[in-house]
Amino acid sequence: MELTVKKAKLWMEALNEKIQKHKEYLSELDQAIGDGDHGVNMARGFQEVMNKLSDADYATPSDLLKDVAMVLMSKVGGASGPLYGTAFLKMAMATKNKEKLTEEDLTLAVEEAIKGLEQRGKAQLKDKTMLDVWIPVHHYMKQNSPIDWGNLEATAKGAMEATKELLALKGRAAYLKERSVGHIDPGSVSSYYLFQTLAETMREGD
Repeated sequence: MELTVKKAKLWMEALNEKIQKHKEYLSELDQAIGDGDHGVNMARGFQEVMNKLSDADYATPSDLLKDVAMVLMSKVGGASGPLYGTAFLKMAMATKNKEKLTEEDLTLAVEEAIKGLEQRGKAQLKDKTMLDVWIPVHHYMKQNSPIDWGNLEATAKGAMEATKELLALKGRAAYLKERSVGHIDPGSVSSYYLFQTLAETMREGD
């Protein structure tokens, strides 16, 4: 299975729909341990992404992902704009000039996104951030060829749910210390949506 420009656009459409549908839930999670605006920010950002993509034609998935990155960096407030923008930009750079992205290309793209997230967020695994979904998903991708996208989605979901028991060590949630335990990290939920919609898109035929 390969990610074409058409599929990349379908992925972003599905991700936007998911975020719009759950924006209140994302903000509720963020109200418990953060600024309370994660859902609103992500919904606004991905609506802007759709506005941009609907008028544009792309030669490669990388070109599309780069535009997603630029829109998110310029339109999304809080930490999520720079973080998601960085992730998509690194994915674009890792897959430059390729007309179709193989599973190996996508695995490398996720690896580069993680490096960018670690650098920008100064976070690591078990800090109760979006990386707690990205890193297990990448491990799964590296260890399974061909990728079973249903299992990848399950991996992302399990990793997201596991953030509930973690003590936050980064971001606004870190100020709560022990009180951050018992809450799912909102960034891990939006990251789950990202991989869930990628898996759904990859499972569908061309």
